[in-house]
Amino acid sequence: MGMYQFDKNTPFGKNLHYFAKWTVISVLIGLVTGLVGTVFGHAVLWVSSYFRNNPWTILFLPVCGLLITGIYHILKEDKNRGTNMVIESIHSGTEITFGTAPAVFLGTLLTHISGGSSGREGAALQLGGSIGNQIGKVIRLDEKDMKIAVMCGMSGAFAALFGTPMAAAVFSMEVISIGVMYYAALVPCIFSSFIGAAIAKHMQLMPEAFAIGEVPAFDLKMAVIIIILGMLCALVAELFCITLRGTEHTFVRHLPSPAKRIFVGGLLVIALTLMARTTAYNGSGIRLIEMCFEGEVDYAAFLWKIIFTAITLEAGFKGGEIVPTLTIGATFGCTFAMVTGQPHGLMAACGMLALFVGVTNCPISTLLIGFELFGYSAMPYFVIVIAVSFTLSGYYSLYSSQKFVYSKTKTEFINRKTNDFIPYQRKKITSPEE
Repeated sequence: MGMYQFDKNTPFGKNLHYFAKWTVISVLIGLVTGLVGTVFGHAVLWVSSYFRNNPWTILFLPVCGLLITGIYHILKEDKNRGTNMVIESIHSGTEITFGTAPAVFLGTLLTHISGGSSGREGAALQLGGSIGNQIGKVIRLDEKDMKIAVMCGMSGAFAALFGTPMAAAVFSMEVISIGVMYYAALVPCIFSSFIGAAIAKHMQLMPEAFAIGEVPAFDLKMAVIIIILGMLCALVAELFCITLRGTEHTFVRHLPSPAKRIFVGGLLVIALTLMARTTAYNGSGIRLIEMCFEGEVDYAAFLWKIIFTAITLEAGFKGGEIVPTLTIGATFGCTFAMVTGQPHGLMAACGMLALFVGVTNCPISTLLIGFELFGYSAMPYFVIVIAVSFTLSGYYSLYSSQKFVYSKTKTEFINRKTNDFIPYQRKKITSPEE
């Protein structure tokens, strides 16, 4: 025992103790989040398939909205702020409530079975963060270790659902504070992420992957083309974020009651679906992404998806923004390809990555997503389009609680949240019932 105590107090001993401790904890969190995330993923696939085969269920979207509101009320999650709450728990140590996991689980399924336009990976971040927080409480971690447990849970659930363990591990560390990463969570997040992905694969929840097809030789002409695409995607990313916040502001201002808000939002999605004469913009958008890689997409598809997603999520339906973001990027990239005569698969892939980095501000995670979804053959294109979109998209974000520790354009410490930059977020939006 004395020898162990001596070793533990040396630099190597402390590192070894940290490694052993977090290996055990991350394996536990990875197992639990991987299992729950896989069950959740299969459930979302089933309800999404049911909606595609029975599109008339969209008529029940307003009723499903009321059920979601009721579930959140019963679980005392009326003030739940979704992924922003998870991010804030790492910033300031605020509590992730116990009811977050079951609430977002059931709420997302109800949204998808009735045709709401939302994803599942955003829900996975909430699900995993909640599970990591609860496991941390059970084993009595201190406040600093609790933050690592939350990030660990986010990585495990994200990897299980999307099948990109490298990106999932880094994203949970990178998304919190732009310019600074919590490297203390590196080993735990990686272990949890790969375990979550392995469990999902073992339980037949297959990872996403797309064949981008032809990749032209990278030269000056293609560099200019991809820079232009990155610049345009940065503008689309800003448009998406502004539309989300503007829709939220409008809903809360004119419909302060959450129940009325979600009911009216459901009616609006039904009306939009009738106007579009297709259900392609309902759900997460994976099928629409597949159409982009086949070169078949409407020129205005990215605008339709922005509107559908903004109304669905800001009305109060549950899910996430990540796959809809990738869908918007794929459809815009495919449109760009059709206009310029470039390979649609490559442009769709670059559009997906450019939109993702533009709204999450996570360039390293975005590059890893590109490698895991599309392979390495288009690496120069991915690096350039990500860098351009990240730089030009400014301080907009899907997450109002995301913090920019350092400036994007200067070697300057700024330490400001997204809501300090976006007009609709400078003043917190609340309803009388909240």
